[in-house]
Amino acid sequence: MAQTYPQKPFEPPAGATEVLLVRHGQSQAADPARPFDLVDGHGDPPLSELGEQQAVAVGERLRTEHIDAIYVTKLQRTLQTATPLLNHSGLEPRLDPGLHEVFLGDWEGGLFRKMAAEDHPAVVRMRTEGEWGHIPGAETNEQVLTRTVASIERIHGDHPDQRVAVFVHGGVIASLLHRATGSRPFAFMGADNGSIHHIVVHGDEWQLRRFNDTSHMGGFTAEGQALT
Repeated sequence: MAQTYPQKPFEPPAGATEVLLVRHGQSQAADPARPFDLVDGHGDPPLSELGEQQAVAVGERLRTEHIDAIYVTKLQRTLQTATPLLNHSGLEPRLDPGLHEVFLGDWEGGLFRKMAAEDHPAVVRMRTEGEWGHIPGAETNEQVLTRTVASIERIHGDHPDQRVAVFVHGGVIASLLHRATGSRPFAFMGADNGSIHHIVVHGDEWQLRRFNDTSHMGGFTAEGQALT
């Protein structure tokens, strides 16, 4: 019989880390009269009721996946989103110091959402040029990229040949997928709340396997989701 060569499914190379980036569920609406509490200067809203439902959906989606570790950021919306999966898996959350959301400077505490809704000129310039640094006092793209890539490299070093779930933020996802693909900086902005993104990290080689997977969300999606 002649030898045949069937197509084979993708397998990560030896030593690689599979990283499932999960955007947190919808957070509570911003109210200019009642700014969000701050953690190290970052707005720290909890999940909304819809966000809590999205967190449950994420947990159900990933409960049958083999996951070796679960990471969250210092902002409560990521831990709240991860909690259903933590309960299913029995794993303890690991806090990474570099994966928090983009620092929005003078517009932290929820003010950014108002400015974005009103198309403030700085927001228009930010969107047009793809640069966070146009927001007064905010981090630059380079600063965000440097700290978030360092975090993923640290996670990769701790978890070769493993799969980890990393609960993060929309701006962080955009930055990391920019690194993975060499895209323009804001090409992957707009990840849906509760979405899953799959990258494979092998040394300096990063590969995007999945973007904005929301097949588990059903009716738990929201229109007009905020950038951050």
